[in-house]
Amino acid sequence: MNKSCGVALLLATFAPAAFSQQARLLVAQKGESSLGIIDPSAGKLIASVPEGGVTGHEVIASPDGRFAYVPIYGNSGVGKPGTDGTKLVVIDIASQKIAGTVDFGHGIRPHMPIFGPKDGLLYVTTELDQTVTQIDPKTLKIVGTIPTGQPESHMLALSHNGRRGYTANVGPGTVSVLDIAARKTLTVIPISKTTQRISITPDDKWVITADQIKPQLAVIDTAINKIAHWVPIDGIAYGTAPTLDGRYLIATIPLKNEVAIVDLKTMQVARNVPTPPDPQEVLMRPDHKVAYVSCVGSHQVAEIDLATWKVTRTIQDGNNSDGIAWAAVK
Repeated sequence: MNKSCGVALLLATFAPAAFSQQARLLVAQKGESSLGIIDPSAGKLIASVPEGGVTGHEVIASPDGRFAYVPIYGNSGVGKPGTDGTKLVVIDIASQKIAGTVDFGHGIRPHMPIFGPKDGLLYVTTELDQTVTQIDPKTLKIVGTIPTGQPESHMLALSHNGRRGYTANVGPGTVSVLDIAARKTLTVIPISKTTQRISITPDDKWVITADQIKPQLAVIDTAINKIAHWVPIDGIAYGTAPTLDGRYLIATIPLKNEVAIVDLKTMQVARNVPTPPDPQEVLMRPDHKVAYVSCVGSHQVAEIDLATWKVTRTIQDGNNSDGIAWAAVK
């Protein structure tokens, strides 16, 4: 299983939006070096947009739902030999064409993109420089960098107040805490020999990452920047995402073909939900009713009803699709 990407796991935007007929579900088709565009109402893949011959692993949509931003990582997994991506491509979702490019100037393996909730900047992990890069999405110019102090800063979560960033540093097995305004690393939190993916609760109280050595989740108290809880689970977890009301956390368990539903009040697994093979990344639909889970090994997205905790539908999403995002067209 290629664990080069990742769960992100993350919200496509920080503010809930209505589920309209114009909304689109975006998937990074790693096996096809393209961006998949899904009509979530019909449950159908409607387009695959070539990214230029190199592979992007993650994707985010602009707040207005018009554009998709895909960092071009390369042809390898995190920490493994292979090509080093140098660009980010911008895709016009309606026309299904590349509309712009950000060139980082050298091999940097850009990976996780996310929009700042307050400043409107696009943040992208830039692994080989051990930084997070800030981009103005209007001009597509790099406007700043934030050092993480660690190699393999693969995934990123931002606090909803815009003050803090948190990177999952895969090889070192750590989490870097970033001061966004000051553009500096505040501290580095040891987690395990290896860690993957990262998410933050809607109240900014907890940051969660998955131990890749033991079957457990690390829950960091953001007030003190220390691990406050270890949550034991059925197997090695990967991507995580909290529900938008902050009550539950969904964690993918790829080798078990299931997701664990963690009650964030008790810090215990409340139930496990079977999924198609190899679940990786979790995305909450902005209407609070559905979670989407990319299942890489089965080339499907599973749709989980958050009221019944059952998979109600699967959608074919293209070869080896991993990163997912929501485009709420306004």
